[in-house]
Amino acid sequence: MLNFTKTTITTLATLAILFFAMQVKAQDYYNRSRNSSEEKNFRLGLSINPNIGWLRYDDEYEATAKAGFSYGLVADLGFADNYYFSTGLLINSIASKVDFPGEAIDRDKIRLQYVEVPLTIKLKSVEDETGRFYGQFGFTAGFKVSGKEKLAGATKNQSIEGDDLFRLGLQIGGGKEWKLSENLGLMTGLTFNNGFTRAIKEGKPKTSYLALNLGLFF
Repeated sequence: MLNFTKTTITTLATLAILFFAMQVKAQDYYNRSRNSSEEKNFRLGLSINPNIGWLRYDDEYEATAKAGFSYGLVADLGFADNYYFSTGLLINSIASKVDFPGEAIDRDKIRLQYVEVPLTIKLKSVEDETGRFYGQFGFTAGFKVSGKEKLAGATKNQSIEGDDLFRLGLQIGGGKEWKLSENLGLMTGLTFNNGFTRAIKEGKPKTSYLALNLGLFF
């Protein structure tokens, strides 16, 4: 538990330093853009992201992927031409079916829900008449707001015992932002997120998911 806490604190501190550095760089970029009468390089939007998630165990536990989704606010802050710090605030649900060894009743569905903040770098191509392509890489930091499980044969969900409060993940993805008008864009893409902190005490699984990204930038 002590090692886990130290790792979590160290990772969160690194993410905070990265976030602060990008904010300073972005502010400097905005100031230079304003002084040179260039367009402010900032986009804000809404996103909904259906996903296929699963729990990853290192032993005899057997997990199957289940559908989940996330939704919320996304923001791209430019700090150089075609380079962006991409963040936001999302509600993210990750689900999985798990067969527990030695137990008569399996879990038909385990669902973990987090408030999640992406801390990523987004690289964009030069915009043409249809839009621009992008690639994205970085971290996500999540705070658990709900942990539920449904036992096989049961009609109601119940709380999970021993689910951890924090989730940190490594994220990579890409896609295209389609130009609908001068102030409106449609985002389509794919993201793979690989969690590297423990999600539940029993079996010590980590979470992963593959998401389809759909959003509107204003």
